[in-house]
Amino acid sequence: MSQARHLLSVSDLGAEGIDEVLRLADTFAEVGRRPIPRVPALRGKTVVLGFFEDSTRTRMSFEAAAKRLSADVMSFSSSGSSLSKGESLRDTVCNLEAMGVDAFVVRHSCAGAPSQVAGWLSHASVVNAGDGAHEHPTQALLDCYTLSRERARRLGVHPPRPAVLAGLRIAIVGDIRHSRVARSCVAAFSTLGAEVTLVAPPTLLPASLAGWPVEVSHDLDAQLAKCDVVYVLRIQAERMKEQFLPSLREYTATYGLTVQRARLLGPSALVMHPGPVCRGVELAAEVADSPASVITTQVGNGVAVRMAVLYLLLGSGGSLGSGEAG
Repeated sequence: MSQARHLLSVSDLGAEGIDEVLRLADTFAEVGRRPIPRVPALRGKTVVLGFFEDSTRTRMSFEAAAKRLSADVMSFSSSGSSLSKGESLRDTVCNLEAMGVDAFVVRHSCAGAPSQVAGWLSHASVVNAGDGAHEHPTQALLDCYTLSRERARRLGVHPPRPAVLAGLRIAIVGDIRHSRVARSCVAAFSTLGAEVTLVAPPTLLPASLAGWPVEVSHDLDAQLAKCDVVYVLRIQAERMKEQFLPSLREYTATYGLTVQRARLLGPSALVMHPGPVCRGVELAAEVADSPASVITTQVGNGVAVRMAVLYLLLGSGGSLGSGEAG
């Protein structure tokens, strides 16, 4: 049983934990605006980026976060490592820990892989950077941070706090079935009091929604006029083992956030997307680039939020997450 602290699921945090991350992210967002955006908070610490699945935004965001905290960063993938020679994942991470690594940021195509890694380590912390179709906790945290800042700005509330999400009506649209982002965001948004509706064809919903604190709709047009946030997901074809849609054209016609459909949104509604965006499929290019869109803001906020997570795990002596892995 590992005694290290980890962030494996957004459910590890609860409302108070999410609030702690978001409050600290405000501090680190200010660091990012300095001429030299760096603080010595994690000097002497080593963070390994173990990305066993393709990634651009998340990997580079964690790298930027670690470097801004003055941590040493090592990066590896299965290609070009001893894993390609037959070494087990367990031996790889344990050997790296023996070199003095303090934290592993793990993305893997298999659900539960970061939790398994956490169970193998004796002292290093693990951050789940996305595991299969299971969870992506730091994406949900940066989305909560983005929403709290945007809502606070529009309501004239300062400083921004997660409480402004209470009662917010959020429609998550698209491939819910294969989305780790959807699972983490539903947990985080509902924990902070938002009302979440999943909008998707029946084939792109999970086989069971038991325990999900959500409403479900198959009619996007009916939801747009009454939602405060429309959170668009892409079709994750790489995870599909069978045919879930007649065609992408038909999907776009019914569930794509087109220019015409976006006109149904209220004047203060926000458009979000975790990326990568497939323009012209789930989201029209004009909508992605519109004033309602906060997609690039999400990306920018990701660095500050991940700085907060790494600091709380490695630098503060705090108690982020559940603290144990089985």
